[in-house]
Amino acid sequence: MSSQGRGRGGGRGGRGGRGGRGGRGGRGGRGGRSRSSEADIRVSPPAAPPLPPPPPLAPPLPSASRQGATAGRRTLRLHWRELQSVAPLPRTTRFGNRTIWAGLEPVRLDTDRLEYLFESKGGGGGFKVASGRQPSVSVLAMKRSNIITIALSRLPPPRLLPPAIYSMDGSVLDREDRLTALVPTEEELRRIKEARARDPHSPLAPAELCLLTLGEIPHLTSRLQLWAFALDYDSLEREVAEPLFHLKLAMEQLAASRTFRCLLATVLAIGNFLNGRKARGFELSYLGELSQVRDTHARQPLLLHVCVLLLQLYPQSTDLHSDITAVTKAGKFDYSLVRSNLAQLEALCKASWEQLKIASEDSLRHRLPRILKECEERLKVLRAVHRRVVNRFHSFLLFLGYSRAMVRDTTAEDFCKTISNFSLEYRTTRQAVLLQRERERLRGGAGSPGPNTRKRQPAPTQVFIT
Repeated sequence: MSSQGRGRGGGRGGRGGRGGRGGRGGRGGRGGRSRSSEADIRVSPPAAPPLPPPPPLAPPLPSASRQGATAGRRTLRLHWRELQSVAPLPRTTRFGNRTIWAGLEPVRLDTDRLEYLFESKGGGGGFKVASGRQPSVSVLAMKRSNIITIALSRLPPPRLLPPAIYSMDGSVLDREDRLTALVPTEEELRRIKEARARDPHSPLAPAELCLLTLGEIPHLTSRLQLWAFALDYDSLEREVAEPLFHLKLAMEQLAASRTFRCLLATVLAIGNFLNGRKARGFELSYLGELSQVRDTHARQPLLLHVCVLLLQLYPQSTDLHSDITAVTKAGKFDYSLVRSNLAQLEALCKASWEQLKIASEDSLRHRLPRILKECEERLKVLRAVHRRVVNRFHSFLLFLGYSRAMVRDTTAEDFCKTISNFSLEYRTTRQAVLLQRERERLRGGAGSPGPNTRKRQPAPTQVFIT
């Protein structure tokens, strides 16, 4: 009993710490000298039950210094390069006046789950990359491996290639990524699988891993050819349609050019006088020879005299070259190649239908028929355009006076190149004549032409009049 009394007295003795000797009794804490007896203790009322402990405090939010890990658990560490202090921006930029880190909102984390997921099991406290490079398995020849490695530098990781190929996702792969060069052969796949079976714990080299990943795609070659046709159709069609468009426009520009008609009339008149004949026309390939024929007096080319005459008789005439820009463009195409490209496009479309029968188990079966049908319809239009433009060109040659035998022997590119080269020579000569006239005008005064001009002009003019 006395021990209980001492316990109670000691419990309240905390208040007696200010002074007194009440360390032994409950009341002694105030400095009194009363002593407790057993009788007093027996008759005293029972002590009140102790108060329940307060509820535990809520766990604190994770702080930047704590990183969510308790002292009892070791978690993996992210060995990144920390930004200890982010300096404010020196001035307001187009992105704002603060760094991206200053504007991030705080994130509440389930720290218990993070500790459970990333608890360190081993002796090390972090996730580190192995310091030594583990040897990889390589079975390809050096040249083949280098080609694949260079191609991989422009491609997504190999694990992302199969989904993109299955879905024909142009946002992941485009036509510039030549996957056809990465299609593995049966021999390459066999050697890679054998090497992996011998050493299953060693990683494959990047080139071998890429080939093995692509080799798991069924009918890879057919898929890539189908995809290439779908991606390339627009450009292949353009290779056929663009030359035909320029040829059609070239014929329209030549037929509508007033300067071109004046040139033909002038050259025909000069030729008939020199030949003593009355020809109705001439083959236009001779226009390229006008700069080679020279007069016997001053050794000036015939093209110069033609140009002077046109400036005198038709002052509103142009330099011709700027009137027939489509002729210059059409002369740069090979129209026999255009015909072969059209045939190749038709063959590719037909082969795509055959390859589509193989890929009957996935989404290609649903997407490609619509694409191929659209390509077929556009091919029909393209064939009709090609036939009409070629027939129109033959009719245009007949309009220019060519015989049917000459029409068969004249190609569109040769004809357009001849006219284009002549127009360029005519423009150069015309500019030289105008420049010479301007110089003579400045020397002799604005009112009267120079003496040289009076001497040179009568002869060509007289040729045309007679």
